[in-house]
Amino acid sequence: MKARSAENPVDVHGTVADGYEPVREAFAANFADRGETGAALTVHRAGRIVVDLWGGRKNTGRGAAEGGRHARSGQDAKSGKDAGLWQEQTAAVLRSASKGPAAAVLHLLHQRGQLDLDAPVATYWPEFKANGKERVLVRHLLAHRAGLPALTEPLTPAQAVDGVSGPSALAAQAPLWEPGTDHGYHAHTYGWLVGELVRRATGRGLGRWFAEEVARPLGLSLWFGLPATPEVPDGGVDLARLTEVPTPEPPPASGLRVRPKRSVTQAYSDPASLTRRAFDAVAPRPDMNDPAWLAAGLPGGGGVATARSLSCFYAALIGPVEPLPGGAATESPHAGRPPNARRGRGNAGGGRLFTPATLTQARSQESGGPDRVLVVGSRFGLGFMLHGPGAPMLAKGSFGHPGSGGSLAFADPESGTAFAYVTAAMQRSVTSDPRAHALVRALRTCVSASGR
Repeated sequence: MKARSAENPVDVHGTVADGYEPVREAFAANFADRGETGAALTVHRAGRIVVDLWGGRKNTGRGAAEGGRHARSGQDAKSGKDAGLWQEQTAAVLRSASKGPAAAVLHLLHQRGQLDLDAPVATYWPEFKANGKERVLVRHLLAHRAGLPALTEPLTPAQAVDGVSGPSALAAQAPLWEPGTDHGYHAHTYGWLVGELVRRATGRGLGRWFAEEVARPLGLSLWFGLPATPEVPDGGVDLARLTEVPTPEPPPASGLRVRPKRSVTQAYSDPASLTRRAFDAVAPRPDMNDPAWLAAGLPGGGGVATARSLSCFYAALIGPVEPLPGGAATESPHAGRPPNARRGRGNAGGGRLFTPATLTQARSQESGGPDRVLVVGSRFGLGFMLHGPGAPMLAKGSFGHPGSGGSLAFADPESGTAFAYVTAAMQRSVTSDPRAHALVRALRTCVSASGR
């Protein structure tokens, strides 16, 4: 189908199961009414795909995130298709939606008896106890309660991805509040903290652990780390480029506030505020399309995935899943081979990742109320955001994570639903995006109609 009333009609590809047609209509309306340029959406129910959609352009030109250009790269030599169009296997940079899969690594280590979430971080990372951090617990890192949302001195983009500077800076500095007593979103620092903790506890980087223990068994096209070379750009992944696009003003009748609260606007505009310092922990702000950034696979924002695989991941947290249609990239980028070099189902599909106890642990509220960084109220479990006004998901029991600019992924155990929306069109949003909201509202109607 084509997006209705768009100035440049967009073909929406894919399928929806009977009863989920409103979700396809909402996806098409995002292109027509909400400034979408390229995106994909997948929904699982009871372990099988019921919505699988993609459309628009993937902004293939380098530097797209800086200039907002919608580059066109001509025809693909093999398929004859416009190489700039979003395809079935196109992946996107997840930004902070990366935090959910990263958190799952720590939960799985705890589930296997290899990591104690109630232990001091210094148990695994002795240098971390400096400057009054002896009592910072592993769960404090996951729940954004460690008091380390900003750095004393920002890192350069090169330092941010060198694997040493971020963890070293955090190990050396003092917390900004007494750990465990309050919460504030650790936008960048979350990735260095949990990444170093996994390395210390297992001897493997988080990206390699995830590839070997989660992505490969499930056949997921979901990576922390793409090894780009001149011969194999982006590690062989069909990658959408992030690009900033304007955020359309909602119509007055929509009920959405057109402008954020003054306190929020001030927090994001004041260079001295904790909000700006947290989001500017890397300065100048990095180009997240840069091969060096993608190769680093930072757990706080550098994950790359297809919507299909991200939804499958969340479905696997809450129950068994069917194999992904058409197979998925089963090779780890960390194994020295481009991730698309071999495709096949392998062990795709299988049993659930989380035990019932781990699932309860992951989505039980650890932090709630006014957020020192986001300024507005937020709710966190252990590494996952929880459904609420600041991050609306399907229902009260939903848990997942949005990505700054638009992406959103979550699971809802009560209805057996998993949802993943990824986009290349970055709008002015941090935890709440009107395109994702429209898709979730449509899905909520379908789930209610089918009976939870």
